[in-house]
Amino acid sequence: MYEEPYRWVEAVGNRRQYLDAQFAQGSPVVGVACEQGILLMTMSKGTPKLYEIYDRLAFGGMGHPADLEKLRFTLLEMAHVEGFNRSASDVTGSRLVKYGIAPVVKQAFEEVFKAPFIVKIMLAELSQKVGKDGFLTITYDGVFEEKSRYAVLAASASVEQRMVEYLRPQSCVSLKDAVDLAIHTWAVGDRAQRHTDDTGGDPKDAKGSSDQLVTDSPTLMTHVRQCMQEKSIECALLDRHVAGTSKYRTLGAGELETLLPKDLSSALT
Repeated sequence: MYEEPYRWVEAVGNRRQYLDAQFAQGSPVVGVACEQGILLMTMSKGTPKLYEIYDRLAFGGMGHPADLEKLRFTLLEMAHVEGFNRSASDVTGSRLVKYGIAPVVKQAFEEVFKAPFIVKIMLAELSQKVGKDGFLTITYDGVFEEKSRYAVLAASASVEQRMVEYLRPQSCVSLKDAVDLAIHTWAVGDRAQRHTDDTGGDPKDAKGSSDQLVTDSPTLMTHVRQCMQEKSIECALLDRHVAGTSKYRTLGAGELETLLPKDLSSALT
């Protein structure tokens, strides 16, 4: 009888190790706020990872596509029911996460005899005022965080910390600034993930002598160009300048070509 709690703790620990390993090959997600709105960026092999949830809410994620779709649909349904029954202003990212999917994800993680959600989710929320935009991130165990200015998703907390350390001192005003910063930050995270994977998954080994190389712009752009041979850049914008209630739009190849550095824009064609 007294062994049961310890068995549960051990099972949860094993589950956490299993889930951490599932994100090793995933593509990081970067969210950056600028004057024009909020940019979400990742790279994908065909299955989109960025979506609209509601008028001023956008979704980004990494993990199993089926689990991401299931939770995305849950968020969509909650948002539209809330908007219909109450008002559009009552549909907030905080409400959807705290009272919606966070408890569901937490319960699935702790029920060790059922399959957990293999997901990490970012929810971006565009404010009416510049500088008040926000992000919420939620991990596979239901833990969520509220952030401003920027947010990231990556395979591990150590990789996310490295991306944040790169982001923190940077300034971002225009959409072009946001795209450039997001691309560089994604490369920092993806390189760190691959280095961690190559060293056997030990985050400490990933903080070796390659730190300076990881933040070197030419090296980062070379890494992105190499990735573009197999993946495509995916960008979505919550654009405060768009007329109408829905502020979400994707950045097509033509627009990206004008926003990306020249050496990357040429790779789009």
